[in-house]
Amino acid sequence: MFGKEVRLGRLIPNADGHYFGLTVDHAIARGVMPGLDTIDATIAKMVAGGPNAITMHKGIAEKCFAPYAGKVPLVLKLTTFGVYHFEEDVQVADVGEAVCLGADAVSTGCIVGGDNQDQQLRMLGRISKEALRAEMPLICHIYPRGNHITGADQYSVENVTYAARAAAELGVDLIKTNYTGDLDSFAKVVQAVPARVAIGGGLKCETVKEYLQMTRNVMDAGAAGVTYGRFVFRYRDITALVKTLSQVIHNGISVQEGLELLEYLEREHQKGGEPCT
Repeated sequence: MFGKEVRLGRLIPNADGHYFGLTVDHAIARGVMPGLDTIDATIAKMVAGGPNAITMHKGIAEKCFAPYAGKVPLVLKLTTFGVYHFEEDVQVADVGEAVCLGADAVSTGCIVGGDNQDQQLRMLGRISKEALRAEMPLICHIYPRGNHITGADQYSVENVTYAARAAAELGVDLIKTNYTGDLDSFAKVVQAVPARVAIGGGLKCETVKEYLQMTRNVMDAGAAGVTYGRFVFRYRDITALVKTLSQVIHNGISVQEGLELLEYLEREHQKGGEPCT
């Protein structure tokens, strides 16, 4: 498994073992929203902030990622849900394509709690087998939001633990799932899952302070890290926010310290005439 260890070492190079991933894989799933309509500029600003990796689909990787090869690891997204099929991920790429594109990991979505859970888990198991053969790290964005799980139940400890543990059972290396709402409850998820656990951001919080607090709570709960997308690429100064989040995740700074750092970085960018979008 030497190849897998090499790739994981590029994804998670810090001694703390923490992971800060970014994603720009939303266009098919949620539409071409602000930040994705200027994808080249958005990726450039993300890379400048120094994340551990960026997740994207194969077409964006082929057309936009080349300038950043060797600067930040590429995670290739192999599946997607869509505007018209929200409760099901379908496979749109494979591990072989990820190897050809120079990816350091592959990522797949999986939705549990619905009538099609058997199909979703079968797909995850198949991709896990392909990744294992290629010694490719596997990340799974797995959420309990099928048609049998709605509303607040998507964030319950029981349902989030079930989703995350299902991914671990099928050989996933890094699991992205829902945040359960507080440090103590998410610590129970982490404890029950023998794999690296991270959260997605989505639009669960309304302010930067709330996002920083959620990030701090997750790290204090023993999680591996976070994978954020919309929260970051919609922010007015992407690079400053990425640098700040990295400090929270890797250096353990407090929420207040993060707010002060973000304010300072944004002010410095403005002085330098850099755009803050």
